[in-house]
Amino acid sequence: MKKFYSLILFLGLSVSLSFAQERYLDEVFTDVNVTSNVSYGVNGTILFIGTAGEIVPQNLEMDIYEPDGDTEVDRPVVLVFHTGNFLPNVTNGQIPGTRQDNSVVEFCTQLARRGYVTAAVSYRLGWNPLAETQPIRALGLIQAAYRGVQDGRNAIRFVKANADTYGIDENNVTVLGLGTGGYLTLGLVGLSDYNEILTTTNGPGKFILDNDGDGTPETPMIVEAFHGDINGEVLTVTPIAGFGLPAGDTTTYANVVGVDNSFQLGINVGGALGDVSWLADNSTPTISIQSPFDQFAPYEDDILKVPTTGDDIVQVQGAQVIGATQEARGNNQMWIDANFNDDITAQAIANSATAGHPYYEGVFPFIRPANSAGEDEGVVVDWWDENDLSPANGAGMGLPWNVIPHPAGGTFHTNGLLLNEDMSAEKARANIADVMAYILPRACVALNLPCRANFTTSTREVLLEAGMTLTPNPASQNVTVSVSNDFEIIDMEVYDMAGKLVQNHQGINASQYTINRNNLAPGMYLVKATFDGGVQTEKILFD
Repeated sequence: MKKFYSLILFLGLSVSLSFAQERYLDEVFTDVNVTSNVSYGVNGTILFIGTAGEIVPQNLEMDIYEPDGDTEVDRPVVLVFHTGNFLPNVTNGQIPGTRQDNSVVEFCTQLARRGYVTAAVSYRLGWNPLAETQPIRALGLIQAAYRGVQDGRNAIRFVKANADTYGIDENNVTVLGLGTGGYLTLGLVGLSDYNEILTTTNGPGKFILDNDGDGTPETPMIVEAFHGDINGEVLTVTPIAGFGLPAGDTTTYANVVGVDNSFQLGINVGGALGDVSWLADNSTPTISIQSPFDQFAPYEDDILKVPTTGDDIVQVQGAQVIGATQEARGNNQMWIDANFNDDITAQAIANSATAGHPYYEGVFPFIRPANSAGEDEGVVVDWWDENDLSPANGAGMGLPWNVIPHPAGGTFHTNGLLLNEDMSAEKARANIADVMAYILPRACVALNLPCRANFTTSTREVLLEAGMTLTPNPASQNVTVSVSNDFEIIDMEVYDMAGKLVQNHQGINASQYTINRNNLAPGMYLVKATFDGGVQTEKILFD
């Protein structure tokens, strides 16, 4: 008789299924090596145009994190984009805003300890949130976001072009954005064609200006001749003066070109999408983690506002709308099929009900109690040293955060505590732990990593007892895999103990099968057999 076990019993059978810690889920490495200040290109920034009178070239840099002692050379890579309102920190009224933010370093380090290669990526900043009119504020923000998307695509091409140098699987790329970095990540997910910027639906035509004041918008806020192509691959020199740019300015530099821009997973932590119409039937699978009560990034479909003044900027869509759209288009279907049954998914389902909508797989409504002032703090993943004098964390002002005066009153430290009460590394890491608990299993499935064997990934992938035996075990060459008479092996996969797929046998359809060792090195391996009804996994030792 066939015996089926629920996913709840799965972990109790881990001795036969997997090893104590699982790469890509657990921190299997202790130390991380960081290569700092890696230049991934040069591009034109407007940040200093007020004083320089023209666009100046900016070196674009990333810090690359790798697990120390890793022998794997074909690893998934995660690009992490920091927050900051598309402005430098301090200028943005915030403490965070660099790739050295504690939150960015923590995400990169934790992921690298789990076996990923990670990169903390800087991108161009600059716009005027205090512009007098809403259309001009919208123009500034969409142009800043456009430059961020160009830089993000350039960063993707860079890591792919240098895959051998950093031991990267160029077909396994994830982009992860924190706060404003989430807007950038969602722009990478959604925008695939320049014309999508002109044909928005929520609201219609919101990125087109009425320059002549006749009531009919006619001037796109982004013009490729001025701002470059959407991928940032074409050298662009402004043909005439316009958009505050002198004629002859180089706005976009061609860096890594001719390399595919695609990526396999987008993760948004606290950001929103420029327009929901940008999501198509083939958009990249997307995880969104956001507070339903976020004061700055709308969770549903609403107007984004300037944090300091409350002035309107532009209508955007948040996690709820993104999740509903991605589900309707089938882009997150693999997670629905996975049928996750764990505590963090149960929390996401319960939080969805609190937020007043059905649970959309890939959306984690991040709900925490309001602070003592009754304020929702959003997804708090940052912390700082109030006495820090480091230029990386203090914007080079030579003063600690508890001394730098904030425009809203008090210091940057006291102002930061308004939405991060009892700020500490422990508080941030506890929130990051919940974020990781939600995204890591879904990354295993979306990226087709070996850790996906730990989750039901279809109605067939339920743990079962098929009476599978491997003989001889240990083995020197061939191994015969046998199962009881009422089972047939459909497919079989062999993984090494680093989690790499080393053999893949398809279409077996028999109750017995022989695995040839071929050139596999001595050591322990994991044999996973798929049946019509579930999977069984056993270890084999080649001596």
